[in-house]
Amino acid sequence: MTPFLQLAIALAILIFAAKVGGYISYRLGQPSVLGELLVGIILGPSVIDILHLPYFTNEHLGETIHEMAEIGVMLLMFIAGLELHISDLAKSGKVAAISGVLGVFVPLLMGAGVGLMFSLELQPSFFIGLILAATSVSISAQTLMELKALRSRVGITLLGAAVFDDILVVLGLSVFVALTLSGASSSLLDVAWIVLRMLLFLGLTTAFGLYVLPSLSRKVDDLPISQGLIAFTVVTILLFGWAAEVLGSMAAITGAFLAGLSLARSPVKERIENGISPLAYGLFVPVFFINVGLSADARALTLESVWLLIGLTVVAVLGKVFGAGFGARVAGFPRLEALQLGVGMMSRGEVGLIVATVGIAEGLIDQSVFSAVVGVVIITTLLTPPFLRVLFSRSEAQRVAIPEATTGE
Repeated sequence: MTPFLQLAIALAILIFAAKVGGYISYRLGQPSVLGELLVGIILGPSVIDILHLPYFTNEHLGETIHEMAEIGVMLLMFIAGLELHISDLAKSGKVAAISGVLGVFVPLLMGAGVGLMFSLELQPSFFIGLILAATSVSISAQTLMELKALRSRVGITLLGAAVFDDILVVLGLSVFVALTLSGASSSLLDVAWIVLRMLLFLGLTTAFGLYVLPSLSRKVDDLPISQGLIAFTVVTILLFGWAAEVLGSMAAITGAFLAGLSLARSPVKERIENGISPLAYGLFVPVFFINVGLSADARALTLESVWLLIGLTVVAVLGKVFGAGFGARVAGFPRLEALQLGVGMMSRGEVGLIVATVGIAEGLIDQSVFSAVVGVVIITTLLTPPFLRVLFSRSEAQRVAIPEATTGE
């Protein structure tokens, strides 16, 4: 069987299984994303290992699915940005900044402490803390969209805090690698250059998104091109994602989110959303969710790494809840909303995996630590959707009990 036909049948199985898992999860009162993630674990190397069955002989199949999953998470974050307005995000600036900063430093220190408790040296211990400082709100964004709470005060602040988190973690990773692998003088220059690239990227992207992209999308829509607006949108998402990582030293999903935020001001926003959503949720986003489970291999864990996994998972949960949640509380959020924000920052997702991959490639962590980190990513990703649903159901119950109370002011 040709590699293409193997990809075709693999995608058919994965997408069908993801939708079935999502439907069952929904019927059980949980976000559909939880079912899609669990199905991925069952089909992955932890249980069935579907991509390594004798039927699939294409050695690049897993890599192809992974790359499709990367497109999926970019489309998901674009849609999340499309649901918001820059003015909404600006209003949450103070809370987002405090939550984002504390949401980085608290798990960073707690993670380093766990590494030292397991007799690791200072350098790998602090790198473990840096991994736990990362966050990925794509899972939370999808859950909040299902709960129709993305444009709530918590949802908007969550996305803003994630941007601060992304900047600090990428900067911290750059500083760590520079100080570890090169001299101090060149390290300072490297860090200054990275900060400058980030600022230039954010400034140019904001200006282009505010003053050029919305009107450009309307002009493209008037051209006699088949699905020209949707093609223009896809190109924009991919270019923003590419520019974020290559030019701005940030995660590609941040660029995709900024693209959505920019096109949210477009006069043809509704047509963009109606065109991108079927493409995203019909193909790429289910592949992303199920690929998270496909990347987990519980069989690779040793007894020592299991204990490390347990310790890191506890820190991963408490670090974000206490760090980001306390930051929101200090900035004036009520207790329940602060807890919702902290839980929403729990998932590590692909950002944590990216940092961990850099660590193992540079020799900063070993394979046992990497396996434990992958486990943390999976567990925090699984915990986030049901926890958010429970917490938002509590806020809904409060609104019913006290009709005059609001969460948006």
